[in-house]
Amino acid sequence: MVQNPATRPAGQPDAAPWRPTRTVAVVLAGGTGTRVGLGIPKQLLKIAGKPILEHTVAVFESAPEIDDIIVLMAPGFLDEARQIVDKAGFRKVSQVIEGGDTRNATTRLALAAIGPDDCNILFHDAVRPLLSPRIVRECVNALWTHSAVDVAIPSADTIIQVDEDDCITDIPVRSRLRRGQTPQAFRSGTIRAAYEVAGEDPEFSATDDCGVVLRYLPEVPIKVIEGSDENIKVTHPVDVHLADKLFQLAAAQAPGLGDDRAYTEELSGRTVVVFGGSEGIGARLAEIARGYGADVFPVSRSTTGTHVERAEDVAAALRGAFEATGRIDHVVVTAGVLRMGALAEMDEATIAQMFQVNLVAPVDIARQALPYLRQTRGQLLLYTSSSYTRGRARYALYSATKAAVVNLTQALADEWSEFGVRVNCVNPERTATPMRTRAFGDEPEHTLLAADTVARVSLDVLLSGLTGQVVDVRRAPGDPATDPTGPATAANGSTEPNGSGGPEQAAGSGRIGRQRSTTELVPPPRVGTP
Repeated sequence: MVQNPATRPAGQPDAAPWRPTRTVAVVLAGGTGTRVGLGIPKQLLKIAGKPILEHTVAVFESAPEIDDIIVLMAPGFLDEARQIVDKAGFRKVSQVIEGGDTRNATTRLALAAIGPDDCNILFHDAVRPLLSPRIVRECVNALWTHSAVDVAIPSADTIIQVDEDDCITDIPVRSRLRRGQTPQAFRSGTIRAAYEVAGEDPEFSATDDCGVVLRYLPEVPIKVIEGSDENIKVTHPVDVHLADKLFQLAAAQAPGLGDDRAYTEELSGRTVVVFGGSEGIGARLAEIARGYGADVFPVSRSTTGTHVERAEDVAAALRGAFEATGRIDHVVVTAGVLRMGALAEMDEATIAQMFQVNLVAPVDIARQALPYLRQTRGQLLLYTSSSYTRGRARYALYSATKAAVVNLTQALADEWSEFGVRVNCVNPERTATPMRTRAFGDEPEHTLLAADTVARVSLDVLLSGLTGQVVDVRRAPGDPATDPTGPATAANGSTEPNGSGGPEQAAGSGRIGRQRSTTELVPPPRVGTP
């Protein structure tokens, strides 16, 4: 339990120093999901490849300030909640019990489950899965000086008060208004005392626990710490989509391992199969992973005679890698083809090739890779393009297939979560690659993402615990578009289908130095980006 003790605030009576025995996080998962319009509680919905409840509990599991976690689940769904806890391997969860029919009834059940000892208690809505570690830390630290703590953010909107006829009666000063969030944190004696007094009131009603303290222990100051805009509550159908996108944005900031030794420790002995590995992103990723000790099998039409659109070629490539090493940990699909032109003017052969390479091939590779990846609990990595967010003139089919790859990623992450297999998708912005050069000609290098950066971010994604994510990669200001580890060879003009947003330039000297890069949420690049 990491906390910073301090003196009691002015205005509170002198008392013995607060010495909690532990800090308990109570995850309130009693909602039924009626407003979302589903037949299951909303906390069981999957976002970013995992149930919302799992995301939320994971925040407290990883917080050093938290010693114990209690989950209160909606009646009738205890088994599902316990399965989630068991499968995720949460060690801090001591109890999964049934909640009450109201928020206040659920709090009473939680207090009974915690017992009589002096402890810190954090009550948090299970359907706020984007809670940050910073908020948890500040809540717990605030309990050294206050016995009740709330979390809130300023209101960006003007709040109005209306009467029964929906006519405005007051407009409070916005600067003093806040929008409440959770967790709400208490010293155990304070929240118990508030509910004891409330129990004597036949008119008792409250929507949250700080409201109980405010009404029945008005002498107790309630400290407010700043929440975050991302700490949203999944209540309505649109919230599901917003939360999913916010998880994508947060995942895009996942850090790398830090140094070459860590990469070597992680990759040594792993087997990586790269479809489309003769040039571009695939070739560079293969080279970097091999330099860190992985067994890498780059396959392509030009080097190994592997046509990704032919099921028998895919099967042979996977089988060969498995027979050589006895395992397959990662399967990467960088193969792709871009043919510019108006749809009405495209011939049937071009249309067929784009569908076969850009969509059918990833689908077939995924199907055939699953048995291997289940053995290692590995990962499938796909690639999309910024054009997946909006179809654009003259490459409608490319945009359509890349949008399909994103949906494929999210769907497979959900389907394969029970096997422990992760599925992610990398979305690079405009990148200096042979495929892009063939489509758009020469462009100023300072405007393009370095191809090496995409390969290295891809490696970080492979080594992460992410699943169901679309990881955006953008060029940091000042990054060169050529490989910083060595001179890049010129594009050879090959028509090898390879790359996402275009294959990278051919590999350089083979050194494994780290390049600066950023992986963050960015708006889609302007029209003209494949």
